[in-house]
Amino acid sequence: MSSIALPQQPVLSDAQVDALCAQSADRVEGLRAALRAHGSALIAFSGGVDSALVLKLAVEQLGERAIALTAISASVAPDEAKEAEELAAKIGAKHVLVDSKELDDPRYAANPSNRCYFCKTELYAITSKHRAELGLAVVLDGFNADDKKDHRPGHKAAAEHAVRSPLAEAQLTKAEVRAWSKRLDLPTWDKPQMACLASRLPYGTQVTVERLKQVGSAEKAVRALGFVNFRVRYHNEVARLELGAEELARMLDPTTREAVNQAIKAQGFTFVAVDLEPFRSGRLNDALKPGAIALPVLT
Repeated sequence: MSSIALPQQPVLSDAQVDALCAQSADRVEGLRAALRAHGSALIAFSGGVDSALVLKLAVEQLGERAIALTAISASVAPDEAKEAEELAAKIGAKHVLVDSKELDDPRYAANPSNRCYFCKTELYAITSKHRAELGLAVVLDGFNADDKKDHRPGHKAAAEHAVRSPLAEAQLTKAEVRAWSKRLDLPTWDKPQMACLASRLPYGTQVTVERLKQVGSAEKAVRALGFVNFRVRYHNEVARLELGAEELARMLDPTTREAVNQAIKAQGFTFVAVDLEPFRSGRLNDALKPGAIALPVLT
């Protein structure tokens, strides 16, 4: 397993790439062999770091028998959907775009702590249907070995739909995924971790199209100011901005601070707060730790 820790905004030197690839080379060859053994596959493709590597290796081993599927809904930022299309084309994969209706499920919209289970249940029902229609052998996702360390209720839905997770099965860590992505010339190798827009709303806060659009447009406005590694968290009239440690110091500049403040307020927030703790993926899951306030788990 990897002993090289990456910052939230990863910068991998050639030496680190070489070390990470060398330590995982046998496992990646095993992954390639497993892909060949499937014979064909539908890849649940978000355009993120992990699913991009799965798609790249699947196309490498299976050619046109590897097909990407991206689900589009209000919880996916429009820019992410566009990037997924462009990346699938770059990889040379046939790409299917479908609408996902998870917001129609009141269990998802209620935003319980297992919200992702209902979202992934919708996604994997869609992928299972298309896999069968296309005559493909298996559905693959981008779950990696490090994902086991976080609260991931969506993986239960994957297991229920017999979805395979080749990166996790090969015990590839996030650092190793990024290293192989760089070696294979994938532009996603240093892409910040992205999650659906619903993850910007605290558990128990109703998920609505309007709120998803609000945080999505706020993040787009902040990104336009040159920030890369951050989240805009929704707290009703308050937007709580989490910035990566490497970008937090930029807020000391009055001009930058005012530009960020105005950009976020222009999206309908009354107040903007900058979190003193640097951004890290999964921050809202802190509410699920022992001693935190219990949140409902809907069935």
